[in-house]
Order: sequence, then structure tokens, then C-alpha cells
Amino acid sequence: MVDKMASFGHILLRRRALDFSGEETRFARCLSTLDLVALGVGSTLGAGVYVLAGEVAREKAGPAIVLCFLVAALSSMLAGLCYAEFGARVPKTGSAYLYSYVTVGEIWAFITGWNLILSYVIGTASVARAWSSTFDNLIEQKISNFFRASMAMKVPGKVLAEYPDLFALILILLLTGLLAFGVSESALVNKIFTGINLIVLGFIIISGFVKGNTANWNLTYEYFINDTNITEPERIESTFGSGGFAPFGLGGILSGAATCFYAFVGFDCIATTSEEAKNPMRSIPVGIVASLLICFFAYFGVSAALTLMMPYYKLNTQSPLPEAFSYVGWAPARYIVAVGSLCALSTSLLGSMFPMPRVIYAMAEDGLLFRSLSRMNKRTKTPLLATIASGIVAALMAFLFDLAALVDLMSIGTLLAYSLVAVCVLILRYQPGNLSSSSQTEKLVELVGGEKVAVCGDSGDEYGVELDDSPRKEKFTAKLLLVPSKDSPTEMSGTIVYGTTAIISVLITVLCVVLAQRLESIINLEIVWVTACVILVLLCVLCVIVIFRQPESKEALTFKVPLLPWLPLFSIFVNIYLMMQLDVATWCRFTVWMAIGFAIYFGYGIWHSTEAMNSSVRKYEPALQNKSPIYLGGEESEIEGISP
Repeated sequence: MVDKMASFGHILLRRRALDFSGEETRFARCLSTLDLVALGVGSTLGAGVYVLAGEVAREKAGPAIVLCFLVAALSSMLAGLCYAEFGARVPKTGSAYLYSYVTVGEIWAFITGWNLILSYVIGTASVARAWSSTFDNLIEQKISNFFRASMAMKVPGKVLAEYPDLFALILILLLTGLLAFGVSESALVNKIFTGINLIVLGFIIISGFVKGNTANWNLTYEYFINDTNITEPERIESTFGSGGFAPFGLGGILSGAATCFYAFVGFDCIATTSEEAKNPMRSIPVGIVASLLICFFAYFGVSAALTLMMPYYKLNTQSPLPEAFSYVGWAPARYIVAVGSLCALSTSLLGSMFPMPRVIYAMAEDGLLFRSLSRMNKRTKTPLLATIASGIVAALMAFLFDLAALVDLMSIGTLLAYSLVAVCVLILRYQPGNLSSSSQTEKLVELVGGEKVAVCGDSGDEYGVELDDSPRKEKFTAKLLLVPSKDSPTEMSGTIVYGTTAIISVLITVLCVVLAQRLESIINLEIVWVTACVILVLLCVLCVIVIFRQPESKEALTFKVPLLPWLPLFSIFVNIYLMMQLDVATWCRFTVWMAIGFAIYFGYGIWHSTEAMNSSVRKYEPALQNKSPIYLGGEESEIEGISP
């Protein structure tokens, strides 16, 4: 029974073999670094820049919203750096799904990919409905009034929308056709819309600094009372705060930063272009970092301009920029803002739709989803069936469903992917060898005159092969936790980091649950919860020391995450803490979605996985069996050799 459980666990955690020596990619390599930057900026810098700044400044942070975006950008950059390293390390389509597959195993890869699909589908549908709503507002609600009158859907439970959104349906189907037609055409359209969006944002920022008044960053009680005639202390506290630059204090800045963090979600779509970029190992790290920097400056500039133009307590949370321009006497500028908003929504929609079929394609090619979805169009070199299928599902969701309750589900998928990528970076940087081999789990060995000779050049297998005179197996001792046996990574040091990372991930999750559920008790210094937090933090610090003491890989990469292990671990903490802020209803919906996913995985994927097929046919010659194993960097990665 124990053997069967161990065998089943081994199957769930089997890792994907990367083969870089085979045929060239089936995709068209046509995207430049500029294309990737435009894709990242377009996907990240959506309509939120036109709405979010007003909401956060009005209700949470006041003029200190600029600091909210700074904190959020730094937190997002942690995840961005982890993605950038993997982009330099694994130039294959699949983003966080593939990164998880080659590092922590099949079940985690499926969970990541399945949730990424959900995030992209809901993101696409919700942005399409927002586009439709924005256009409808420009023409004075004529579209919505017509559909409400002729095609109203009055279904209890708020699952279905008030009316079917035909406009959103057509919009998604049109963009699905564009994506199916070819990636270079899609990239050109994206660059045009992103360029218009940045020009409009530039106009807003310059206008704000020209027409703004620095007194709006230093408002006093007297100004507020004279302006509003409100004298009740409770209303002043809730509406105005304490005045000045940060009227709602540090708590308001951190609360606003948590909201602003989601404004930087979207850059990960760059990671799905690995097989379409001309030079992925350089373009993907540059694209991710550059797009995050551009988005930060745009958010920072717009929020600064907005709070300079108008007192923060007067901001309209639904349409802050048109109201602000009216306040300074530039009312016609609302049409320029509307054009920018539609362009931002268009690029955001394309950014949600672009990675979705590529993740589906990667999972289908690996056999975890139905293999027919990995079919490529020979002329356009796009995953045609995956593009059409995902487009139809997203279009139907936009057409029929009220997505307000589902939007938080996007957050779980995205934050889970961010966390796993950070875990993967942490693990791989302390493993021997590298991933750039002809096979990740095998090292070909030839017999030349009775001597063992490694065939495939300078690279190892999954985590490398070291054919030296050192012992084949190193026994674990407690001393190795703080004093490793060698200056370079070994099988044992890699295993120690693997296990310690798993332990610290659990500790961080428990700590985040405690912080999310009992923050008031901790602030009030209740001894039980303060003690629990102190113990968890000390255990985390102990794990960090163990990881820090292990030898780091000297492998040369075009980009590496700095300050290991601190940055990936802090990224994991931020992501898990934000996940724990989501409500119970969202977690219940997440459970339903995962139940559907596990039914597909255990009913189809686990049996049709490419790795399952490879392991079943991976038989060696009888002469090579029952001999001493050569260590190949993983428990499942032992190949038999012949002693000379």
C-alpha cells in the first residue's frame, strides 16, 4: 500500500523533460523586443488607469496614491523579475504552467495552467463588457436601453446579466479572428492602440501639471469645512481624513497599494510569447521589466495629475478624469479621455486573449488537455483550434453572464501563478547543472573502448550531471543544513533547498492566514496571536538561513533575479497574503473550478500525459541494467551505466 502511494505521488510530481535539440518551434518567430514591450504595456495599462486612480485617491489614500502605486509597482516587480529569469532560462511557450512543470511537477503545473485559463477567460469577458459599457456611455446608453427593452433576462441569483451583451460578443469574436489570422498582424494592431493610449495619458499628465495646484496636496481642516460646510467629526474623518498629503495615514497607503497591485497584472502575457519572439532569452526579460517601468510612470503621472487638478475628496470614483477636466475648465477634454479609455480597453482585451490559447496549446501538447487543441495552422502558425475554442467560451461568458462576482477568481489564478514562479526560481537557482540539455531527464552515455563518455555536450540533464570522482550518493546529516559539503550545488544541497522551500511555503501560508483573519487581535497585542506570529516568523527565518547557506548555481543566464533568496520569498509572501484577503464566496467558486479541473486531469490528463508515455517507453538495454546508477539530478532521473 505504501509503495502504491509513493508510486502515485511520484506520478503526480513527475517533471517535464525539456528538449532544446529537436526541431525548431512550430510558431512564427516574428516578435521584436518592441512588440513584447507594447504587448506588456497594452495588457497591463488597461482602463484601470482611467478609473482606479480616482477610486483609491478618494476612498483610501488621497494624494498619497502616488506612494500606493510605488509600493504596488515594487511588489509587482518582484514577480516580474522571477518571470524575467524564467524567460531567460526556458524559451518555450507556456508561461507559469511550463515553469512549474519543469521544476515542481505535473500536478502543480496543471493547477497553474487550469487557473491561468480561468483568469484569461474571465479577464477577456469582463474587459469586453467594460468596452461595451464605455462605448454605450458615449452614445448616451442607447445600446443598453434597447437590449433592456427587447431582450431583458430577469433571472434570480445575479448569475446572468440584465441583458445579453451582443456588442461584447461581436468584439471578442472579431479579435479571435484577428489572433487566428496571425501574430504579427495582432502585434501591429496592439502597437497602434498602445501608442494612442500612451499619447492620451501623456496629454493627461502634462495637463494635470499645467492646470494643477500644489495646494491640493496640502489641504487643511479649515479649507474642507469652508468648502463643504460639513462639521460632524465622523463625516470629516471618513470623507477627508486628517488632510495633508496622506490623509488616511499609513494604513490607507497600504490598503491602497493592495488595490493598486492588481493594476500591474498583465505583464505575464509576455512570458507566453517565448516561441514567437525573435530572441526570447533577451527580449522577454527586457520586455517584462520595461513594460512594468512604463506602466508605473503612467500610473504615477496620472494619479499625481488627478490629485493636483482637483481636491481628492471631490473626485468621482466612476469617471474621475472627465470630472477633473471639467473642474479646471477643460470639459471638452473628456472626449480625448474617452478615446484613450477605449484604446486602453482594446489593448487590455487583446492582452487577455493573446496568452489564453497559448497556455491551452502548451497543456494540450503535453497531453494534460485534449490533444486536438494543440493543432497548429500551417499558414498562420497559430494554435487555431485553441484560439477559436477559447474565444467562443469567452464570448459566450461576456454575452450572458454578470461577471462582477467572478472577477475575484482572476486574482486567485494570477497570484497562484506568481507564487509558483517565485518558488520555481528559488529551487532552480540552487540545483546542480542547468535546464539547457537535449533531454532533461536523461543523459546519453556511449561506450567508447569500454569507457563511459557523455554524448551531449556541455549541459546536464534536468538539474545537470556531474561525472566526477565524487561519491554517487551523499548521505544527509544535520551539519549539511548549514555547512554544505561543496562550493557548487550537489544532489543533496538541491534536495535540501527543495524541501526547505516546501516547508517555508507552508509556513508563509499559515502566517498569511493568521494575519488576514486576526490582524486586529495582533495590533491589539493579544498574546496568543502575537506569539503564533513570532514563532512562524522565527521558523521562516530559520528556513531562509538554511537556504542561504546552500551553494548557488554558477550557470550563466541573460538575466538573474538579484538578492536570493529574499526577493522570491518576499514575492511569495505578498502574493499569498493578497490571496488570503479574498472572500469565502470566491474560494468556494475556486473549489468548484478546481473540481472540474481535477476531473479532467485524473480522467484524461494523467493517462495521456507526454511524460507518462515517455516513462512507459523509456526502457534501456538489458546490458545497461542492474549496474551502479549515475546520479542525474532527480529521484526519477537515474540512468544505468556500465563500469569500465
